[in-house]
Amino acid sequence: MATSLPRVLSVNIGRPMLQRVPKGRPTGIGKTPVDVIHVSDPGPKRVVDGAGVSGVVGDHVGDGRHHGGSDQAVYAFAREELDQWERELGRELPHGMFGENLTTAELDVDAAEVGDRWRVGSALLEVRGPRVPCATFAARMGERGWVKRFAAHGRSGAYLQVLEPGEIRPGDSIEVTPSGSGLTLPTYLRAWFGDMDAARTAIGSGALTGARRTELERLIERRL
Repeated sequence: MATSLPRVLSVNIGRPMLQRVPKGRPTGIGKTPVDVIHVSDPGPKRVVDGAGVSGVVGDHVGDGRHHGGSDQAVYAFAREELDQWERELGRELPHGMFGENLTTAELDVDAAEVGDRWRVGSALLEVRGPRVPCATFAARMGERGWVKRFAAHGRSGAYLQVLEPGEIRPGDSIEVTPSGSGLTLPTYLRAWFGDMDAARTAIGSGALTGARRTELERLIERRL
């Protein structure tokens, strides 16, 4: 019996839109499918002309202090997870609903480890971390207690860095090269939400460097 290979179902871009949160500032969380996306390394997280910088050409990032930059250049989420949330919420969730640039199929995105590399289309991407839910995401969903609910579920999708620029289209295969770092996305997400054992595991894995490692080390210090 043939096995379906990991692939991209949809590529999605967010245009500037206003919603209740953030008040008075456009957000790009409402993403819709397009025929192709062009990805490249946007450089450090920063604010340019009042917005952040995405790794996807034409994709709006409203909050450059907390989103965008190299470590959050591209966001991937599994269609299978969207389907599960559809059943739980009793509503349709189209591709891009969670703000993802890549809606994937036949790939357990949340089993990814930090440092895994994905060859997608003509681009090479690297898994950098989980998506941490925020108030903008909660406003997009309009579900009571959404941030806590999504975090507790623990399957957040993956933020990816662009190692080699390129184009990605629906139907492109996803070829994964494991890193062997041992730091899974759910463990990393629990660390961000204050799970001390998870934080120690994340730091001990050696997969984190720079600001992300420093922030987790400070978290542990504050709780000791």
